[in-house]
Amino acid sequence: MSGDCRPILVGAAQLIERDVEPEKALDPLAMLEQIAREAADDARGGDALLRAVDTIGIVEIAAWKPQNAARLLAERIGANAKTEIVSRTGGEISMSLVNRVAERILTGETEVALVAGTNNLLSLKRAHAAGAKLDWPMGGNGEPEFFGSKAPGSSDVEIRHGLDMPVSMYPSIENALRAKRGIGADEHRRRLGELFAPFTEVAARNPYARFPVARSADEIVRVTPQNRMVSYPYTKYMNAVLETDQAAGVLLMSTGKARSLGIPEDRWLYWWGGANVDEKAWFVSERPDIADSLAMRACAQRTLGDAGVSIGDVDVLDFYSCFPVAVELACEAYGVDERDPRGHTVTGGLPYAGGPGSNYPMHSLAAMAGVLRERSGAKGLVTGNGYYLTKHSASLWGCEPGGRALHPELPARVDEQAALQLIEVVESAEGAATVDTFTVNYDRESAPSRGIVIGRTADGRRFVANTPSDRETLEEFVASEAIGRRGEVRTEGDLNVFTPH
Repeated sequence: MSGDCRPILVGAAQLIERDVEPEKALDPLAMLEQIAREAADDARGGDALLRAVDTIGIVEIAAWKPQNAARLLAERIGANAKTEIVSRTGGEISMSLVNRVAERILTGETEVALVAGTNNLLSLKRAHAAGAKLDWPMGGNGEPEFFGSKAPGSSDVEIRHGLDMPVSMYPSIENALRAKRGIGADEHRRRLGELFAPFTEVAARNPYARFPVARSADEIVRVTPQNRMVSYPYTKYMNAVLETDQAAGVLLMSTGKARSLGIPEDRWLYWWGGANVDEKAWFVSERPDIADSLAMRACAQRTLGDAGVSIGDVDVLDFYSCFPVAVELACEAYGVDERDPRGHTVTGGLPYAGGPGSNYPMHSLAAMAGVLRERSGAKGLVTGNGYYLTKHSASLWGCEPGGRALHPELPARVDEQAALQLIEVVESAEGAATVDTFTVNYDRESAPSRGIVIGRTADGRRFVANTPSDRETLEEFVASEAIGRRGEVRTEGDLNVFTPH
């Protein structure tokens, strides 16, 4: 392979609008155009670089569904892109798309690529509240290539019982992990605060953060009117915030093309490799061990193994951080201590920097580019996570050439999920039962409103259920050690109801 086909990142850009009235806010296409132009300026390439773009990848944008967003952007920046890609939904998808484009560069299918995404849910929410209609551009000729899976994140039985959103599913996984580790509730809350307090400190220094405020560990976990309980054990300050107006993107190309375009080498960052791995047990309730992620571990092994490095060789980390358990399990998968002095983010995390839909890891990569350029010889890792620790991605970058781009013939690595036996989940459950994990949802006054259980029947099959909804039962359920608790499950209409003994 010619070194001229090594994939490099040459430009990166981010933007945020915090307190702009809906009628004055940038629309998604305007945001994408600004990102493209700023990334080209970051690469020192300007309009000439944008005209050379032959591939445009757009990360899925919630609430904006033109016919071909990639074509609309190409027309705005003067590019004649022969390849147009629009991704599906998922917190892993932006790094999966970056890896895919890097592979295209490696094989000579692409020379210059722009990969970008935006999130405009804050403007959309404010416009809806004001009864205003946003006049966002639509259209775009042609049909792009769609990248990624359309499969739903929750099963029908999970959805019926309230496990249809991250704010319920992630705390359920968190509670399973706490029980697996044998940690008491008070100690666990302390650890959660200590894990995420450093994220807030990074966000406070990040000019593109939605909430640039440093918070103490106690402030993160203590329930107050400003920091209500959302779903046990997570307070508001531990939840990803999706209502943001943010955008980020990168310019990728081959080293040969960068030389011909005169891109200065001090802008170059080399792709060392990456991986994308999905859980075989797609739905959380099917997983033999709810507090584990075989696919994330496989993603880590492939990314580091194919690059020929250990995690100790990586200087800078940004783990996907929608909720604490995503970081805790990433630390397990990658072999990183939760108190690692390198830290776990260059961005600040989705609860603090903001969670711009599927595009958060693109912000991580853009921030990583700035960090690596200041550290000669350094390597940085960015990870993504889609749905409920279901889909995983990682992308490794360095100031010097190396990794997979030097060894494209490396064989695929065996996934330890091959022999995994999924747990059977029953639609209706009756009889004696035991809790595997749980959460309790709270209303805006921090009063418990709904109990959700994933458990096992006496014959070992899984079920999903709600608890009785009276406040006394819910408060007692949280106050006791619910995991491992025995009770009775019965079917009432479309729902299973678990009553603890």
